[in-house]
Amino acid sequence: MKLVAGSRKSELAMLQTNFVKALLQKANPELEIDIEGIVTKGDKVLDVALSKIGEKSLFTKELEIALQEGKVQFLVHSLKDMPTTLPEGMVLSTILERESPLDAVVIRKDLADKGIKSLDQLEKTALIGSSSLRRKAQLKRKYPDFKIESVRGNLNTRLKKLDNVDKSYEKEYSALILARAGLERMARQNDAFVGRLSETLEPSTCLYAVGQGALAIETMATDEKTIELLSSLSHEETTLRVVAERSFMKTLNGGCSAPVATESNITKDNVLELTGGVFSLDGSEAIVKTESVNLCPEKMAKVEYPSDFVGIVPCKIEKSKMYLAMKLGRELAEKLQKEGAMKILEEAREANQDPAPNSSPKKSCPLPAAKDFVKSLTS
Repeated sequence: MKLVAGSRKSELAMLQTNFVKALLQKANPELEIDIEGIVTKGDKVLDVALSKIGEKSLFTKELEIALQEGKVQFLVHSLKDMPTTLPEGMVLSTILERESPLDAVVIRKDLADKGIKSLDQLEKTALIGSSSLRRKAQLKRKYPDFKIESVRGNLNTRLKKLDNVDKSYEKEYSALILARAGLERMARQNDAFVGRLSETLEPSTCLYAVGQGALAIETMATDEKTIELLSSLSHEETTLRVVAERSFMKTLNGGCSAPVATESNITKDNVLELTGGVFSLDGSEAIVKTESVNLCPEKMAKVEYPSDFVGIVPCKIEKSKMYLAMKLGRELAEKLQKEGAMKILEEAREANQDPAPNSSPKKSCPLPAAKDFVKSLTS
């Protein structure tokens, strides 16, 4: 059997897709897998902050067109890049075991060589590079004098902009804030990233992005054969945690660039704990709450389960657990809404000219013809 996987062409994306390929072939030695590299709009538009581009699915649209047209059978994504509502007929069929969901600090090389290893050691007015409103809003609470500006490009480009060895960039960043998981994945195959992790930001300083640290595989909902092959890679704890996180974000109508953040954990007693927060861009306002749910209750009312849970299908995970995780995220978001979360998010969108994403659930309908689907994605 042969499959074709779709991936963004960036070094990190290809690394992640090759990682999935290796795992699949280890479990299925007879399986052949080719990788199709695809350039997305998010990869092309590098001179504008993500929150200002004003378009959904920046890193997925072109990939999903290839999936719909049958050019590829599955897509490998960083889950944090995935909208909470997927195109009709597509699902996240597999969530792999999560690596660290935390954010990492990379200090400029000449400063690190002088022994500076944390944000606390930088000048009060240091310039920090980050394309995430979530990070900016939270860091402003602890470091109000920092200048935090967007820095775009793949990880290699951002690292070059930071170190600026040949002085080809006008701005002089003191540090970058990146996802720790991506930094560590790059360090496994690119020596330029080895030893560059200066500091890990704990959730008390910076709650992480929804789905950060996890890889997700997207397929057509009707492709049962491919979904079954992929099911061996599914990780139950990670899946339940990110279902809760994505449900929280979807209820808030938040996008990946919104100042919405989470932290989740499953205890030994099967209790799923979820912390969620929304933040004003200047760090002056924050609403943060924590709720929990027992995933294995003694009794549970009969429920009509949906076909997917915030875009994720259960694989071999009990639907009752998926439902409880989704319900937890929704109820936590509703509590934040009652305390004024939507006002904070609207002000953040207006300040960044970031239109609210349409993440309302779609009505069930047959999968459109490929040409109509492609037209809807490219319009």
